[in-house]
Formats: sequence, C-alpha cells, structure tokens
Amino acid sequence: MGRKVGIRREDKSIWEKRAPLAPGHVKKLTDGGMEIIVQPSDIRIFPDSEYADAGAVIQEDLSGCDAVLAIKEVPVKLLADSMTYSMFAHVIKGQSYNMGLLQDLLDRKCTLYDYEKITDEKNRRLIFFGRFAGLAGMVDTLWALGQRLEKHDGIKTPFTGIQMTYNYADLEDAKKAVRAVGEEIKKSGLPEEICPLIFGFAGYGNVSMGAQEILDCLPVKEITPQELADGTVPAGNREVYKVVFKEEHMVVPVNPDQEFDLMDYYQHPEKYRGVFDRYVDKLSVLVNAIYWDEKYPRILSCEDAKRIVQSPKQKLIVVGDISCDIKGAVECTLKATQPDNPVYVYEPGPGEAVDGVKGDGIVVLAVDNLPCELSRDSSEAFGDALAELVPHIAESAHAANLDEAEIPDELMRSLIVWRGELTEDFKYLNNHLDKVKEGEA
Repeated sequence: MGRKVGIRREDKSIWEKRAPLAPGHVKKLTDGGMEIIVQPSDIRIFPDSEYADAGAVIQEDLSGCDAVLAIKEVPVKLLADSMTYSMFAHVIKGQSYNMGLLQDLLDRKCTLYDYEKITDEKNRRLIFFGRFAGLAGMVDTLWALGQRLEKHDGIKTPFTGIQMTYNYADLEDAKKAVRAVGEEIKKSGLPEEICPLIFGFAGYGNVSMGAQEILDCLPVKEITPQELADGTVPAGNREVYKVVFKEEHMVVPVNPDQEFDLMDYYQHPEKYRGVFDRYVDKLSVLVNAIYWDEKYPRILSCEDAKRIVQSPKQKLIVVGDISCDIKGAVECTLKATQPDNPVYVYEPGPGEAVDGVKGDGIVVLAVDNLPCELSRDSSEAFGDALAELVPHIAESAHAANLDEAEIPDELMRSLIVWRGELTEDFKYLNNHLDKVKEGEA
C-alpha cells in the first residue's frame, strides 16, 4: 500500500526557505504511489502551488502521516506521539540546547533519522548542504571584502559590484556576477595597495570546495602553504592567489622527533600544537571551512587578531567564517549573523563585535544559515539525495520491530531513536541527557 509522508513548514527563521524535497521529487514519489502532505508556507522557496501541481496535498495537519520530513529541528511543542521524523536534529554531540528535544522524542515514543548521519560505509556523508554553504559564503565574503575596502579604506575595487548571495536569482546568476568581476580584474587590475590579494582556505571538504568553486570564477593562481610562509608570492594585480590548508599545515607534533600523522592527530590532538600563525599574517582573506571541536587548536585566536590589528603592516582584511562555530576555530567569531546584517568588525581592544564594516579591526562574516541564500539550488540537490530514501523512512514506521524493518545501511546509520529508545550507536547520548537533568550542562 502507498505510504503517507509530510513535509513540515520551516519556521525557525524568516530566512529558512529550504525544503527537504522539491516539487520535482514530490511528483516522482506521488507517481510511485506515495501520498505527500505539504504544510502551507509563505516563505518556502517553492510556492504551495508547485507542490499541488506535483500531486501533493496542501494542508496544515500532518498527524496522519507515516513520517514527517523537516530541515531544522521540530519544536518540542509540535512533536506528535509515535511519529517518525527526519531532520537535522543537532544532538549527536550532546548539544545541551537540544537535549530537551531528544528527551521529548524519547518520551513520546518517536523515531528519529538525522540527515547528518546518513553516511556510506566509510562514514562519508551522503546528504548535506555543505557545498552550498561554501558557495554562498564565498560570494558573501567577496561582498564583505568590497564593502570594507570601499567604505572603511576608501579603496574602490571590482568587488564593490558583488551583492549578497540572496540577492541573486540562483547559483548561476551569482557565478555570472563573480565572473564579470574576474573579467574586470584581468582587464584593469586591482589597486596595488592590496596586492598580492591572497585567499586562504582552511579545510578541503565539501564546504571548502564550494567556496573555492566561487573563487575560481576569478583569475586565480594557486600557491602552496610553503610559498606563502616563505613570502615568495609575486605581487601580481591581474589575478588573485589561493592557498588551501590541510591539517598537516595547521598543526605540528609537540614532540619534534615525531612526524605528523593524520589519524594520530584525530585520535590524540593533545599531542599537537597549532602553527597557523605562520600563515595568517600573510593572508588578505581567511575562509574557515573546517570542522572544529574544543580538543583541536584554533586557527585564529583573539590574541592573533589583536597582534594582526596592531601591526603597521596588517594584511588580513576579512574572515569568512563559513563554519561559524562561536568562539571556535576562529575565536573572534563572537556571534552568528543573518543575511540582512551579515558582518561585524572584531575590535580586539575591548574584545567586541561592532556591526558593519567600519572599525579598526578585522571584518568577520559569520552567517550561520548560508545555504538558505541559495534555497532553490540547495533544496534541489538535497532532495536528489534524499528522495530515494523517503519510501524506506515511511515504510519503517510499519515494521513490527527494528530487526524486520529492512532499513538500508546508509539510513540505518542515521537512526538515533527507534520508537522511544536510543539505538545502540547512540546510547552514549544518555550521558548527556543525564547531565542536563542534573543541571550540569
């Protein structure tokens, strides 16, 4: 028999226009015999009418569904007993702010699939928005660069013509604008006082690759971290320079007799110390695209920022913190921002964030919902990966028990809660739930 799946209206932010499935995915599922219920939304990038034309039923009530799909966390007050949910739950690190959500899912005998843990056998994520965070974040970073140079330093550059990502119709429209800037750089060059203009990318995964995809629309020459450290970069003004940093460039073993080993670093980060300060002073723009945890060294501390700002030869202009971990890898990321107020200047003296691009510090761009700025493109790509799993999610709600559920391996890895019980791989979350209950978190 056909199964019924609901698509929830996103309401965490006015900028959250994404959907887990686009109308095209809905049509394929309804043509295959599924019933799709879509909650109406005034802000979703796809109008309700597009879903209706694809065969969906537009209605408020999702209670009769076998499963409900969302992007952001479903508010606790809206959880339904015994419902199967798929979302970015943000609980796998034991995030204290969402332990209440997890506990309520358990109490209500719900089932939870978390997109973040839909992975292959090598633990590589299969469904993600990371590339689009990088794409949007890099366009916004170029915008921030142009605004800072013009409004604070009085330097007119081609980057002034770039807008925030959400102002473009789609990804191709944004790329077209960046390519036009690239043509102007090749034709007229950049002001000598900002050359060589060097962009450094911390990280090399999906987020970084998306950001580099945008920068590569400009005339780019790639250099190595060693060339940057050695100061051998030519001062060309008709191209920009790109350098990509891996873990081996950002940390070294504390023991000078030990060689860098990636797996050893992941397992024993205390045996390594950060050395990114050998590069950061020489960058014009730092793009942070790394996964960070407190056990790892930072790439830019507040002390580093203070030293850079106080230097008469300050070069670092903008930090595009796409990862946006508050006081994380970039310690001077003091807060997350929104697309309509995306940047602030980190003033190292008082240690404060001053909104805008004016001030005697470093401009930080820290928008924490970047894929929303490319809602249509990112939702289409996300749904391409998710749609084939939707029938399995819905069907699992009718299994007699977990052993008989016949859940595909990649989906099984994302199953955090099964009918009110943590699954084996996620029982460690009981420790975090207990801490919250005890008031320790």
